[in-house]
Amino acid sequence: MEKIHIKIQRIDEMFIDIPLPEYATEGSSGLDIRAAVENEVIIPKGKVSLIPTNLMVEIPFGYEIQIRPRSGLAAKNGIGVLNSPGTIDSDYRGEIKIILFNFGENDFVIKRGDRIAQMVISKVYKAELVESSKLQNSNRGSGGFGHTGLK
Repeated sequence: MEKIHIKIQRIDEMFIDIPLPEYATEGSSGLDIRAAVENEVIIPKGKVSLIPTNLMVEIPFGYEIQIRPRSGLAAKNGIGVLNSPGTIDSDYRGEIKIILFNFGENDFVIKRGDRIAQMVISKVYKAELVESSKLQNSNRGSGGFGHTGLK
């Protein structure tokens, strides 16, 4: 598996006790990222909250970080990343913040150091758009949402 180096910086040393993002298992594709909150944050059901991580990164050109939900939080509590996947571009140098939405039936409490999302490193390809007056036909054609049915 190819490895790339990504520089990471903590913003405030008051959160030094919170581990840096890490892979939970050998086969994990996402690094778990944690909440850097002083006190508990409650996300009421049906509401959005922007959760700080106290981290900034320097991503090599040609790569991005995608922020994705954690499956356990989604399945058990209805907690998701609102703009999933969120994109962190290679030229962004601000704090990574996670936009969480509570789709669940109950308020959800986030505590200092909780694993709230995962970061996936992805290669980025630059497209060169070529305007055309005609596109080639395909078997699908213009069939859109639900065109193949359920069964």
